[in-house]
Amino acid sequence: MNPHGVIVRDLIRLDKPLCPPHFLCMSQVPAREPPDFLDGIVEDILLSYRELGGINHIEGANLPSRQSVERIVEELASLIFPGFRTEERLELSGMRYAIGEKVVNVARGLTIEVEKSLRYTCRMMDDCDRHQNCTGEAEDIVRELLEGIPEIRRRVSRDVQAAFRGDPAARTYEEVILSYPAVEAILVHRIAHELYERHVAMIPRMMSEYVHGQTGIDIHPGATIGDSFFIDHGTGVVIGETTVIGDNVKLYQGVTLGALSVRKELANSKRHPTIEDEVTIYAGATILGGKTVVGRGSIIGGNVWLTDSVPANSRIYHNPSQIRHARADDPDAWDGGL
Repeated sequence: MNPHGVIVRDLIRLDKPLCPPHFLCMSQVPAREPPDFLDGIVEDILLSYRELGGINHIEGANLPSRQSVERIVEELASLIFPGFRTEERLELSGMRYAIGEKVVNVARGLTIEVEKSLRYTCRMMDDCDRHQNCTGEAEDIVRELLEGIPEIRRRVSRDVQAAFRGDPAARTYEEVILSYPAVEAILVHRIAHELYERHVAMIPRMMSEYVHGQTGIDIHPGATIGDSFFIDHGTGVVIGETTVIGDNVKLYQGVTLGALSVRKELANSKRHPTIEDEVTIYAGATILGGKTVVGRGSIIGGNVWLTDSVPANSRIYHNPSQIRHARADDPDAWDGGL
């Protein structure tokens, strides 16, 4: 019995009012007809769907769910660093169950989203020969990713160690894991890159853009990044799709590793620079071009604009008094693309 004297079983009887005494139900309020102009608004919106697209596939397989992918990212991150992402308390005796539950949740959810991606590729890219069994292929991709979690953990742990070594302000590894945006961005990149390498459409980019919104660090999932990678501060860093970064590289905020051109016909070529091992690039530096190589052990100073390769152990600094001019017809000239 509730405070108004209404028995719960009475609430489900259709012949009984669904409101307590002395209360006015919405069902008892006379319904108002919607204004006539709303019909025209609905028709205009539907017409825009037909003309402009931008609507999920109503009569076919849906696109990957953004909400689901973001939830899966958080679940995967909690597998990399259990106990750091939520308030859950982990006990050694229940560890197998807790981790097992997360693995099952990720396997189920991500398989559904990857299958959607494969079906999209089949339908939109006319690539059905490669995806004859979308469900089975999705299961294989997710299984391979989950089997790789221990190695991803080892690599992210080395990234955390690089952050701790590279920042005098860092007090503990735990502080780095809990508070450094670069660790979060690199962690998600290492997961997204595995899916990118397996030709999964959309989901890797959805993962990278999710963490981009969280951290201000934009790493394309196609970028190849070596071990012990550290981005100090991080805000405004952009790392393009075909960038190759070696081991023990350190970037500061506002660094761009971009392309000289945004011409669409170059989409399948190497457009972004190669950064070899032991390189440090300071804040605001911009390094562009697929043929640009920064040699091992080099230091690139703040605000440098670099479109040419530099040999190992170079020291490149910004000099505002010197401006390099390039002809408009120079094929290596920057055309405004990042």
